[in-house]
Amino acid sequence: MSNFQMMQALHIPAKTKIVHLVLDGLGGLPREPGGKTELETANTPNLDALAGRSQLGLAVPVGPGITPGSGPAHLALFGYDPLTYDIGRGVLEALGIGFDLKPQDVAARGNFCTVDDAGLITDRRAGRIATELNQQLVNLLRAITLPGVETFVETVKEYRFVLVLRPTPPGSQTLHANIRDTDPQRLGVPPLMAQAEDQASEPAVELVNRWLTAARQMLQAHPPANSLNLRGFAKDPGLPRFGDLYGLRAAAVAVYPMYKGVARLIGMDILDVAGEAVEDQVETLRAHWDRYDYFYFHVKKTDSAGEDGDFARKAAVIEHVDEAVVPSILALDPDVLIVTGDHSTPAVLKSHSWHPVPTLLWSRYCLPDGIDEFGERACFQGSLGAFPATHELPLAMGHAARLTKYGA
Repeated sequence: MSNFQMMQALHIPAKTKIVHLVLDGLGGLPREPGGKTELETANTPNLDALAGRSQLGLAVPVGPGITPGSGPAHLALFGYDPLTYDIGRGVLEALGIGFDLKPQDVAARGNFCTVDDAGLITDRRAGRIATELNQQLVNLLRAITLPGVETFVETVKEYRFVLVLRPTPPGSQTLHANIRDTDPQRLGVPPLMAQAEDQASEPAVELVNRWLTAARQMLQAHPPANSLNLRGFAKDPGLPRFGDLYGLRAAAVAVYPMYKGVARLIGMDILDVAGEAVEDQVETLRAHWDRYDYFYFHVKKTDSAGEDGDFARKAAVIEHVDEAVVPSILALDPDVLIVTGDHSTPAVLKSHSWHPVPTLLWSRYCLPDGIDEFGERACFQGSLGAFPATHELPLAMGHAARLTKYGA
């Protein structure tokens, strides 16, 4: 029996509520040997007090030593084995902005970037340009046409956009998406062209490269976004639905499109948030508290600060969540609260990393570890140990009295 089959067989109705508070890129590293991480540096009296009443551990998103992308890391949090369900970023970005993705579509996430006079990348994110400038550039790129496909270019946020290729007329051809990213993931080198990982993807690669050539030429006169890259080529894989697996009415409280996308992909409702502050997300949570059993509450800015190499800002974001979010969630009286991250993003690395993620699980039925601190080294001492992130949902279900006995 697979884990999903077990969840489907064992889940039972209940009135309990689960909150999954995910601080993106939460895990970190010290700036100097023997120092503290961003989380350990942050002043977090509410999380520390909660830790003393909780079980602690370190979640491993994919496997030891494996650095996860945001898509597989989030799927693991929701109980989907990221090695079985490999979802490209393009699908998540497209669904995140509410794009009507069709089964035949190939989607890719786009990043505007900055190149110098020699054509070498100097900023992979084009200085995080304003979304308004992104929209202007996307309008230019929509003029590019390709034979045999309809092309869609849609703004996501700041430097990010989505490219979708759709065969036309429908059924005229099948495009495959086993395509390498064009982002070399480092500075001082030129953007790459697309390459197929298999023969079936060659026709799609030919179209993508025609589009890339035209788009990069068009952008030359528009610094700092004077070039672009494409990542995460994918098609909608049709994943099992979250509600069917766990018997939960589930909702996402997220601001950034990609995270709405991964939630929508598995069938969660996406709740509208009036602004981009965590306080706005809290208001949304309050307003919909009675309608759902499970809430995925996503905080992005921890990850952004880590990727920017800004240790102090990442610690400050954690402090703000401790002050503005944690007490508000506890005031709603959930039955289970998990505080974690999807992956680690140490500021000293300026990128995602393979390090396990500090995790806190509180419920009325947990046996507390009695460790009055929430941080990497404190979680290392916790009773949950180092565990697969895919275990978080089953643990939450058990602590919420939503699983019946297995076997006689």
